[in-house]
Amino acid sequence: QLQLVESGGGLEQPGRSLTLSCVASGFTLSMFGIGWFRQGPGKEREGVSCIASAGLSDTYKYSVKGRFTISRDDAKNTVYLQMNNMEPEDTGVYYCARRRTTGVYGDHRFCSSDPGRYDVWGQGTQVTVSS
Repeated sequence: QLQLVESGGGLEQPGRSLTLSCVASGFTLSMFGIGWFRQGPGKEREGVSCIASAGLSDTYKYSVKGRFTISRDDAKNTVYLQMNNMEPEDTGVYYCARRRTTGVYGDHRFCSSDPGRYDVWGQGTQVTVSS
């Protein structure tokens, strides 16, 4: 079974840090670009960060804010999202997702901010930032 499981969400005060984990099973995570998405209250789901597959340059990473850092531990089949100096606007359900293979060789290795280009999603983990 192809599966992604997020963990690490919770309630934090502004300015605090939080690290989310995304553990993959049923496939080798290092072969795919992996994205983090957020859906805040009353908002559309948006891409917040992404890391390309192993072996590709770090220039393929993206984060909507410099205080978010994405990383990968291939031995653990896990991707992390480190969120520093959190703000109330960071509140939402956070999802990790695997890039979709479209038939173009290697396309699944790269990043995209479009949710439609991902085919396996975790169940999401709630992050609430409030004082």
